[in-house]
Parts: sequence; C-alpha cells; structure tokens
Amino acid sequence: MKTATKPLTAPASERLASIDAYRGFVMLLMMAEVLHLAKVAAAIKPKSEFWGFLAWHQTHVPWAGCTLHDLIQPSFSFLVGVALPFSIAARLAKGQSKGLMFVHALWRSFLLIALGIFLRSMNKSQTNFTFEDTLTQIGLGYGFLFLLGFCRERWQWVALVVIVVGYWLAFVLYPLPPAGFDYAAVGVKSDWQFHYQGLAAHWNKNSNLAWAFDRWWLNLFPRDPKLGPHAFHPGGYATLSFIPTLGTMILGLIAGNWLRRDWTVSKKIGAMLLAGGVLLALGLIAHETEICPAVKRIWTPSWTLYSGGWCFVLLAGFYTVIDVWRLQSWSYPLRVIGMNSIAAYVLAHGPDQFILKSLQIHLGQDAFQVFGKPYETLVSGGLILLVLWLILWWMERRRIFLKI
Repeated sequence: MKTATKPLTAPASERLASIDAYRGFVMLLMMAEVLHLAKVAAAIKPKSEFWGFLAWHQTHVPWAGCTLHDLIQPSFSFLVGVALPFSIAARLAKGQSKGLMFVHALWRSFLLIALGIFLRSMNKSQTNFTFEDTLTQIGLGYGFLFLLGFCRERWQWVALVVIVVGYWLAFVLYPLPPAGFDYAAVGVKSDWQFHYQGLAAHWNKNSNLAWAFDRWWLNLFPRDPKLGPHAFHPGGYATLSFIPTLGTMILGLIAGNWLRRDWTVSKKIGAMLLAGGVLLALGLIAHETEICPAVKRIWTPSWTLYSGGWCFVLLAGFYTVIDVWRLQSWSYPLRVIGMNSIAAYVLAHGPDQFILKSLQIHLGQDAFQVFGKPYETLVSGGLILLVLWLILWWMERRRIFLKI
C-alpha cells in the first residue's frame, strides 16, 4: 500500500481557531448538563414549548433518532480525526520518526481507555471496567486511525466503506432472538415502541450482536459480587461501538486532510457541505427504509453516516465564520474550552457537586431561587458552569493544557 507522503510532510498549517471553537462548543454542551433543563421544563407550569424544546435537546433519545445532545460524542470523535493530520504534520516537521509517533499513538490509546475507565469508576465500589464511553471508544480505535493517517485518501474511504458495510452485515447475520424471548430479563419492556420488526429488528435493544459480545467480554473482568454477572447495559450501550466510531473518526480524518490541502477556501467549504449533505441523505434513507435504524447508543452504520453528515456541516460553519470571515472574538469562550478539552471532559465528570455544596455554603440555598423555584437548577447550574469555565480560563492564561 502506498502512502501519501506529500501532504503529511508539508509544513504544519497555522492552528485553526474553528477546530478549537467547534470542540469547545461540543464540550460546553456536555458541561451544560449541570443546568438540568429537563427539571426546569418539568417545573414550569403551564407547560412551556420553549423550555420543552431546550430540555429535549439536552437529553439523549431513548433509542433511534437524534437530538443536539446526541451529537456530542460523534462530534468529539470526528474532531479527533480532524486534528490528526495537523498533529502528524507538526511531528514530522520536528523530525520525529513514524515508528516513534506510532508508539506515542498506542500510548495515547491506552491513556484514553484508562482515563475513561477511571472516570466511570468514580463513586463505585471497585474498578468499573466499561468500554462504551467517549474516551474508551476513541482509545480503542485511535491506533487504527493513526495508521490510516498515512494512507492515501482513497484507502481511507475504502476503510470507511468496509467498516460501515461490514458492521451492518455482522448485525444482519447475527440471529434474531427466538420467539418468546424474555425482553424484561434484559431491561426492555416487551411493548416498547422501539421494538422493530423485520430487518431492523437486528438492531433492537439488548438483543443484538453487540449485546451478545458484551455478555461474554465484560464478564472477563472483575465485577462487584453484589451486581452479579453482566447481563445487559440499561441504556443499551456496547463495547463494539468503537468499530463504527472509528468510521466517524475516519470522516474527521478526511475533513482534516481537506482543510490542510492547497485548495481554495470555497472548494474546502463546498467539499465539506457536499459531503455533509450526502452523508445526511444516506443516513436518513437507511433509517426511514429500516435497512438500518439510526441508533447512537449502539452506533449503527446509518448513525455513522447521519451524525457524520452533521459533523461536516458544523465544521464547515465554524470554519467559514471563524477562519474565513475572521469573526473570531465571539468564539473566545468556546476556544478556551476547546483548547483544553481533556481538562473540560474531566471537569464535566467530577467536581460539580463539590462546587454546588460550596456555593450553597457561601451564598445560601435561597440564592438559587432568585428567579423562582422552577429556575433553581438553572441558576445553580449556571454558577457551576461559570466556575468550571473560569478554571479553564485560568489554565489557558497560564498556558496549562492537559494533553494525552
């Protein structure tokens, strides 16, 4: 296999503020979970369509479909791919060998997996070996992505097609559950609205190939005896999703190569918008025809296409406004988060309760009800979010960046 040495040995391009802003936007959506918009929407009487809309887009869909919140993980994964060509070019410019860079990539994979497991084990009785969260999913596929970073673009597209088609075929070939299957035993109501029939039934919750794999795989690791053997994930999430997640990262890799190419600005934007439109259409067609439902929780092939389409569109938008039109000042708060995304990810999974208790001590509980009881979590969450951002701002001002 020939490698595309020319684009990767070219001088590293100037850091694109749009990539940091897009990444910061994604991490802000994750950190903003402390606002608890669903609680606000439920507390407001009479029911508000405005708050209901915001609450809906801060929650994950039960199974098939998509909200803004569902685009957090694919965007983060996509941006890992976008950043890789810039990283490889910068390391080659410093004279690093490909072998040394591959060792670093494997080390990075290990650290991502380990950090993911660590964060998922917080407040647990023992290490919670789980591999379905964002960091572990990226870590499991990152080594393969790195190798693809040295391949010509056509081989990257071939790898994407093999992943999408192969993963679809693997699910189709896995037998459907037998008649009378006890869905309640795997945490699914027998009359659940997302029980598909026919071909689409191969992607039903906790009765598919990925679920079967985890019933074997996760029981190889130590488990709390009180919990017993792993039987199912309540949300239907699965380890094998790292394979189609790699497809999402490959789409980002292709986008990153396009951004580094000596193309006109209009060609770069046009290519990203065209790719986004085609991927959105393919994903929707596969979902609506029930060839393959778009399910983020098990990262179905149609979800790889559909969410990847949105990622291309969002990247094109951020790139156009920030790097082409040079309207950058408004994005500074996002870039503060995006330049320290690992620190932001850790903060989003850790100190919010500690900060809340501290705010209650110093401000008093009544301070959160300044706009009324229904908005209590909005006020407290907003203050927590401000504290988290100030921590990241302090780190940015002192050039402290957590990197893996």
